[in-house]
Amino acid sequence: MSLILILAACGSSKDTAGANSGKEITMGSKNFTENILVAEMMAQLIEAKTDIKVNRKLNLGGSNVVWTALKNNEIQLYPDYTGTVVANYYQEKTGTAEETLDRAKELVKQDHLVFLDPLGFNNTYTLAVTKSTAEKYNLKTYSDLAKVSPDLVLGVEFEFLDRDDGYPGVQKLYNMNFKTAKGMDHGIMYQAIKGGETDVTNAYSTDAQIKANDLVILEDDKQFFPPYYAAPIIRQDTLDQYPEIADVLKTMNDSITEEDMQDLNGKVDIEGLKEDQVAHDFLVEKGLIES
Repeated sequence: MSLILILAACGSSKDTAGANSGKEITMGSKNFTENILVAEMMAQLIEAKTDIKVNRKLNLGGSNVVWTALKNNEIQLYPDYTGTVVANYYQEKTGTAEETLDRAKELVKQDHLVFLDPLGFNNTYTLAVTKSTAEKYNLKTYSDLAKVSPDLVLGVEFEFLDRDDGYPGVQKLYNMNFKTAKGMDHGIMYQAIKGGETDVTNAYSTDAQIKANDLVILEDDKQFFPPYYAAPIIRQDTLDQYPEIADVLKTMNDSITEEDMQDLNGKVDIEGLKEDQVAHDFLVEKGLIES
């Protein structure tokens, strides 16, 4: 009996290491599948490779909610996107992918934050229509869409409706004037366009729902939308306290392609699997953690 108890204690030591060490951080995320998945990957990797306990505040809200939580030390890290940091938080113009990354890294320093290296995929905004709408109006580009926008209803997520790097900016550049522009939750957008309640929606380029709903992605012919490469962002004081976090998260650099992310999103949004299980399976598949 004593031997069994000893073995059991040894077997559980890894699981309780974080709790026993007294080291802990809180991981946050935005309120959509992809961001929750990536945050969960980051959390599981830190837990597997360090003795730090990771509390989770996932699905917190939109970008500004999570950004504020980070600056207020309610969370210590989460995944964000280069274009969001530069254009949305600091209201600066973006450039090439490399320029936008470099600028994001520099800008966050003023808030005592560190923007780490990208995870690999670029999840840029895009506008999409159904195949029937594309064929009816011969739509291929945003400029094509602008010409017929008075006849169409736009249905986009609430955040996109208000962000400078979202609808207000693209509307101004392309002179779009939709019959109606509606804000809605991300998941509802696809139901609305599939059901004919809307004609145009915004989407993420890594969104599995694009393929699942047979939508047509239009070309951003004036290149309005900036690059949105995903990367961890962390408080400087947290990194000073736990420098090993940067080394651990570095193993995720360039590990997730756009195709990977679309597939992972589909496992949750379409197949109905849980984010923590999908995240775990992917990390194991990539050899980043043991099963």
